[in-house]
Amino acid sequence: MAKAILTLFFLLLSCSSAPMLTLADGQKTWCVAKPSSDNAILQQNINFACSNVDCRSIFQEGCPCFSPNNLINHASIAMNLYYQTKGRNPWNCHFGNSALVVVTDPSYGSCTYE
Repeated sequence: MAKAILTLFFLLLSCSSAPMLTLADGQKTWCVAKPSSDNAILQQNINFACSNVDCRSIFQEGCPCFSPNNLINHASIAMNLYYQTKGRNPWNCHFGNSALVVVTDPSYGSCTYE
């Protein structure tokens, strides 16, 4: 009986969700694509995010975040826009485990991540 309870305890423990990252009050976070994500996944992430938020600025040449014109850059911008719009919850930056929540501002040049 004790062995069964101990086994059940470890099963429950192993099935619990991963610990949440606790940030200092006011710490800003961003969502970016994992560098290891393949292009098909990145395109799916763009399609999903942009079906829920306005991504026009990503795809217009001359806009600050258009360059570099590649999938990982555009996916990161779209995924972050979705993440910020939906409330910066960890589940809004999952994208099938192809995204990362970061605490370092990914903005570059004149492209500002919100």
